This record gives sequence, structure tokens and C-alpha cells, in this order.
Amino acid sequence: MSTASQTERPRGANARLTPKSFFGRNGALSRAHPNYEYRPGQIDMAIAVSEALADRRHLIVEAGTGTGKTLAYLLPSILSGKRVIVSTGTKALQEQLFFKDLPFLQSMFPQPIRACYMKGRQNYLCRQKLYDAEREPLLAGFEERREFQIIRAWEKTTETGDRSELREIPETGGAWWKMDARGDNCAGQKCAQFERCFITEMHRRAIASDIVVVNHHLFFADLAARDRSFGAILPDYEAVIFDEAHEIEDVAGQYFGLSISNLQIQELIKDTAAVARRKLFATPELDRGLIQLGDRCDDFFSLFPHEGRQGFRQHESFLHANEATYRELLLALETLSARLELVQGAVEDTLPLVRRAKLLQQGLRYWLETPDPANVYWVETRGRGVYLQATPIDVSQMLSSRLFERVDTVILTSATLAVAGEFEYAQKRLGLPNARKLLIESPYDYAKQVLLYVPPHLPDPRQPEFSWRAADVIHEVLDASRGRAFVLFTSYQQMRQVYEMLKIRLDHPLLMQGEAPRTALVETFRNTPGAVLFGTSSFWQGIDVQGEQLSCVIIDRLPFAVPTDPVIAARTEAIRQAGGNAFYEYQVPQAALSLKQGFGRLIRAASDRGALVLLDNRITRLPYGKVFFDSLPPYRLTRKLEDIQSFFHV
Repeated sequence: MSTASQTERPRGANARLTPKSFFGRNGALSRAHPNYEYRPGQIDMAIAVSEALADRRHLIVEAGTGTGKTLAYLLPSILSGKRVIVSTGTKALQEQLFFKDLPFLQSMFPQPIRACYMKGRQNYLCRQKLYDAEREPLLAGFEERREFQIIRAWEKTTETGDRSELREIPETGGAWWKMDARGDNCAGQKCAQFERCFITEMHRRAIASDIVVVNHHLFFADLAARDRSFGAILPDYEAVIFDEAHEIEDVAGQYFGLSISNLQIQELIKDTAAVARRKLFATPELDRGLIQLGDRCDDFFSLFPHEGRQGFRQHESFLHANEATYRELLLALETLSARLELVQGAVEDTLPLVRRAKLLQQGLRYWLETPDPANVYWVETRGRGVYLQATPIDVSQMLSSRLFERVDTVILTSATLAVAGEFEYAQKRLGLPNARKLLIESPYDYAKQVLLYVPPHLPDPRQPEFSWRAADVIHEVLDASRGRAFVLFTSYQQMRQVYEMLKIRLDHPLLMQGEAPRTALVETFRNTPGAVLFGTSSFWQGIDVQGEQLSCVIIDRLPFAVPTDPVIAARTEAIRQAGGNAFYEYQVPQAALSLKQGFGRLIRAASDRGALVLLDNRITRLPYGKVFFDSLPPYRLTRKLEDIQSFFHV
């Protein structure tokens, strides 16, 4: 597979290759893939993608688990002769596409497939920072110095500078963030290492590629940068395919909005001090200015709530009461940028710092002085960070004008896009009214492979006695399944509460989110017979455990979003103001798609077999439960524990 500058396109050499001739019973895939299965839905999807690319039309496809959707959109993209951006929900899926799926397809093409992958700058090494670290005291402690030695040796051999190649350094390693290529301190073309820069090389590969694999965060960072005239990150393209497209409303909201935090200012202070020492312009006056900026930052951000996520609407009264503190922070930022602009002989190092200081000033003014009714404003505390957030209430118009009206073909695909068999919810939320639609059922026989158990006797999940009574049911189910289960919760507090109730009662090996990184927990689960993993929302999607090791998925309640969350509250209020029914138009469809994601963890292959347990019997008691049932595959339903026990003792 090529990532360089070949001029041949695979289309000409494979002009006769079609989705049917490739995916059919006696097609090219059947002869090349050791685990080939004939999947009519895969052919249907590949044909639809091919036609959308040829006709310059948008397409929305729900492809059930096991469809083989990745190859179904990659093959037509390669054959189209167009530059196609493929955007994934996670970096893990991004790497699977580039390092597994595309090389497999390349083995079947005589001509090079020109492809590359792009990640955010923090995933790449900055050579200049590495060389500076060799000369200056940037590292703290033995562990950072050990990591630095590994990074320095790796830099001499790596072609990409991608941090994912460094298996020896933990995700929490302290040395990497001091040497990554994030743009805050980037001098661009003025940098001595510009021609050898891994970011420069990444862009060169992208310009020479027809298939560019990115993730949603990078795609929308690029889209926002294009609109704000900050300069594009991605090369120009004719089509984009979103895999795991159910995530793009939330990701788009992040990048069309604004986030200002105390950590950004603290990092600016730290980076300014480091550059000043390195370039020999540190002075007592500058040090005092940095200390003063830190104090003004602490004073200002201490005025906001320091608990969770809270809406913020009191801009005028807050500014009236705290204007002096606010203006002092702005003045400290302005003073810093003015001092840096006067530094002689180090423009390539000070210019990025000046830019950051001015952007922080602009962001603070935008957030506090000019509230936009189209945004929801909120404050979030995470660890030491206090974040001032502005998120668009409705991203549909932005996506329509900036994406769907400007790009010839946009293809949205996921296993969870349709609600009760219809795409109306996704189309309305994303601003895509005119698109071809395709719903492909999973090839798996859910009626035979899966039993869905909804205990009828449990109280409403909102009642205080729910947790201990649910723990009893979980205990009974895990005894029947012999462990081998995910127990998934809609809140971290509920997860911990039930875990504490059960850990002394269960003999199975227990794992809980937070005890180790997610990837490590999943790997331990795979390799531990009878294990039970307790997790929250991050385990509802993107986890693939095939075989008997995962034979049961237990979900505590219907995953309605927290109604008091500021973004959820603003979006539901906007629907009410427009005369709509926010519960049925927004909250129920959103929860139905989330439930599909959680249930999708269980059956990952035609040979898998297992039980799904939903402890929330509102799905059987209340009218909206029909929407959830109509959105799920046709599982066998039972309300009897004995059926679960019999199911696992066959």
C-alpha cells in the first residue's frame, strides 16, 4: 500500500471490478479471505456507496453488526478515483482500517492504493522539542528521563513519529506531553525542523493520497478551522464517509463551540517560562508578570462552581459583580503578549505564545461579554480544570451549510442510526433531510442466539430501593451465566454502589472501570475465565469480545440522558419552544440508540450466543417502550429467571 507519490490510480486497472463481482459467492473476496461469509447486505451496502459516490449524492446507512460495512465502503471508495476522507469514531478503529483492512484490500489490487492516516498533533513527536530536551532541563525525575531515552532512540527509526508505535511508554507517561507536536508552541515554517517535521510529512502523505483515514475529532477540528480561516488541516476532498456516525452531533458541537479553561492559561505560563529560559530572554520582570497572570487566573476561575457540569446564564450579573477580577485577568494576558512581542531574536518561539495569549483574551470576551442565544453556556470541573464551555444548541444548520452543501457526497454509517426502523431522528439532528437511505439487518439470527430478560418485579430505577434489589437479580443471573458478563450502568455512582454490594457475594473475578485503563481492563476480561466487568458509558460501544468469554450483558436502566445536563436541558427546551415534544422527539430516540449500542456488545459473530438483561421494566410497562423494542433486533423476550437459567444450562 502506498502513502507516497505514485500517479497510478487503482480504478483503471480494476474497472471491471464491481461490488457483486467482489463480494459475491464466487467473487474475489471469497477466494482471498480465509473466513469469507456470503453477506447479501454487504453487497447492497457496497452498491449503494458506489452509486452515491458516482451520483454525488448523500447516503445514510444503518448496517447491523456482522454486515461487513468497513469493506463495503472502502472498496467503492478505492474504485471511485476520488479523494475520500474516512472518519472513524475512535483512533482504535482508525488504526484497524489503515493497518488491517486497507492492506488486505491492497493485496487484491495490482496497483498501489494511495492511502494515509492522520491524527491530532498531540499524537506525533516534535523533533525540535526532542532536540531541545537534550540540551535543557525539561525533564523531571528518573521515569521521565528513562522515557526520554526510549523516545530519542525511537525518533531515529520511526517514519511517522506516531506515539502509538511506542508500546514501552505508558499512556500516563510524563515525558511525551513535553515533546509532542501540539500546535500551541509550533513555529510552523520558521522552525529549523520544518522540512523533517512529522506533521509536515503527514500533510505531504495526505496530499498524495486518495483515501485519508481520520477520526471525528480531527475532521471537525478541520471543518471549524476552515470556517474560521485558521487554515485547513486536511487536504481538499470530494467525499467523506463517517463510520460510527451516531457520534457526530456531539463531536461537531465541541468544535463549533468554545472551551476556555484555567489549565490553558497555566500551560501558557509554563510554556512561556520554558521558552524564556531556553532562548535567554527570561527577566525578573517577566517572571513577576507570569506569577501575576497565574494569580489573576486563580482569582477569576475560583468565582465559578467547582462541581460537575452546571449551566451558566447569568452573564450580565456575573460581569457586574466581578468585572474588576475579569478585567485584571484580561490585562495580565494582554501585558504578557505585549512583552513577548518586544523580545528580539526569538520570533519563531514567541509568536505561538503571543497567538495563544490573544486567543485566550478573545475567547474570554466571547464567552462572557457576548453570549449568543444559539449556544448553551456551561461550566464544568474535571480534576484541577475549570472549563467555560459554549456549545451550539442545534448543530443541524451548521452541518448543513458547512458540510452537506459543500461536499459532493457524505455517507453516514453505523449499526445504530435508525429509531424504530426510521432515520428521521438522525436526519433532523444532523441537518440532512435529502439523502438516500438504506437499512441493512444484521445477518445474525438473534431469535436463536439471544434471550432478552426483563425482570417484572423490580421497582422503578428512580426509587431508592432499586439498587439493592437489582443487585439480587444481577447475582442470580451471574450464577446462571457463570460470570462471563458485562454489567453496564448509566451512572458511575450506581456502578460503584452495586459493585460494593456484590463483591463479597460473588465468586467470579470482578473488574471495575477506573481500576485500570479501559484497554487493559478489556484485555484482562478476555483472558480471565468467568470474569465480570462493571462499567459505565465508555464500555457501551467500541468493545469487541467474541466467543463464550462474553455470554451475558446486563444493563441497569434505559439510558436516558441526564435531563439536568446543561446541553440536554437546552436542547429539550429548544424543541419545546418550537412546539415539539422533546421527550418523544429527542430523549426517547437518543436513549433507544444508546440502548442498541449497549446491547451490541454481546453478539459479535455468528457463533456467539448469550443473554441480555435489562433491569428497567419501564420498557414493558410504559407506552414509549415500544420505540425501544422496535429499535432492537428480534430477540426472544422472557420475564422469567428460570428461562435464563435454562438458557445457560443447555
